[in-house]
Amino acid sequence: MYGGEVAEIHDDLNSSRGKDYGSEAEYVTEVIRRHRPGAASLLDVGCGAGGHLEHFARLFDRVEGLELSADMLTAARPKLPGVPLHLGDMRDFALEGRFDTVVSLFGSVGHTRDEDELRGTLECFARHLTPGGVVLVEPWWFLERFIDGYVSGDVVETGRRTIARLSHTVGTGDAASAMDVHFLVADREHGVRHFSERYEHKLFRRDEYESAFAAAGFEVSYVEDVQGGRGIFVGVVRGEQP
Repeated sequence: MYGGEVAEIHDDLNSSRGKDYGSEAEYVTEVIRRHRPGAASLLDVGCGAGGHLEHFARLFDRVEGLELSADMLTAARPKLPGVPLHLGDMRDFALEGRFDTVVSLFGSVGHTRDEDELRGTLECFARHLTPGGVVLVEPWWFLERFIDGYVSGDVVETGRRTIARLSHTVGTGDAASAMDVHFLVADREHGVRHFSERYEHKLFRRDEYESAFAAAGFEVSYVEDVQGGRGIFVGVVRGEQP
């Protein structure tokens, strides 16, 4: 199983287990335009295989995506003809131009390793915003809400393949977590195959996120119980950025 197929499997799984990219993109856009009614350009940081971005492309005049995984970008490109998709790290990237809004979903920001990296990432977002621009970030689970030993499982049929996913998440010390995910994938051509992945996240407290937003130059608010329960942070940049 090669990387591009793994990216497709993630995309199929998310859609088939009920993740409604279209509704989520519309909700995120509504929140953005409460703070910036005329927002016309959007950068999706950690865009993955483009599940949200293909809907944002219909809601904004100009959209672009940034993703660390080349395989995910390969899966995204057929959905997003003509949309600039950049290979890069959210912690340190430099694109031409600025955007009215920067979004980062899927808890991707939890891959930053400490408060300095979190603040630096948000400062990088701010440098890519127009004055008064809006950043919307879905955090990873807060330390105070983390459930050590959490197990989840799904079995879905996508039409092309059947996918079983099982995960186990544990605390690893120093306010961090590791999620081991195992997949069984079955189709007519290849039979049954197995692969596994590990995801490591920093478990920041809510107040640590809020402090990092403030240090990066944002007025920040938090919306609870959306995006699968993790909520969203909404930051409005204060003044012009260098």
